[in-house]
Amino acid sequence: MIKVGIIGGSGLDDPNLLQDYREIEADTIYGKPSSNLTLGKIGNIDVVILARHGKKHSINPSNVNYRANIWALKEQGCTHILVSSACGSLREEIKPGDLVFIDQFIDRTTRRNSTFYDKDKVAHIPMAEPFCEKLRKILISEANKMKIRFHEKGTMVTIEGPRFSTKAESHLFRQWKADVINMTTIPEVVLAREAGLCYAAVAMSTDYDCWHSGEEAVSIEMVLNTMKKNADNVKLLLLNVIPRIDFEACSCKEHIKSAVI
Repeated sequence: MIKVGIIGGSGLDDPNLLQDYREIEADTIYGKPSSNLTLGKIGNIDVVILARHGKKHSINPSNVNYRANIWALKEQGCTHILVSSACGSLREEIKPGDLVFIDQFIDRTTRRNSTFYDKDKVAHIPMAEPFCEKLRKILISEANKMKIRFHEKGTMVTIEGPRFSTKAESHLFRQWKADVINMTTIPEVVLAREAGLCYAAVAMSTDYDCWHSGEEAVSIEMVLNTMKKNADNVKLLLLNVIPRIDFEACSCKEHIKSAVI
């Protein structure tokens, strides 16, 4: 049975996305998730919404309890996770307001719990293809129909935060062939793979980071303004994508079976 978790930020934890919604408080063996869970339906699909940074955006990226968030969705029976994330663009062609369906990441975090297997057992989870290709294809197909600006793939570099990058760092990440930058993809996508869940991300470009000499320096006001403009597009995209998820058997859930020592 398919059940979809949505992890989002501003505007995307809107309970009105769901039919017959209700809110529940959750707790896990890893502690409490970032917010209460909102349960309901989109079409015939059961959906659970979680606010990554809390309902009032009060949790900074380094302090998000990623393990509790993923585990809470797993315990609710979720089989798939769709997430949204604000990001800075490292490429001229990825303009503020564009969506990017990322397919790779570079991990520059330093202090996060990035595995469920830190006691008793060890898991070396394969991550050559971190994001569910089947989910990405549905996102791409629906974005095409909606005629919104998007990029079919991209490499996300995730930094620790909560500060923004220096110019030297931003130029370095461009030299590494990264396309966008954020503070939340890691360890979320890794934990989802360890939990055997299909995971795909909608990255929302909000600014040109600080490498772009022709643009003003990135600020939180700039990020929030662009996110507000994008939120309606992302909501509609998810409303169109979720009823099209028609697969349960996927290699995403198989990797953990051979990864545990």
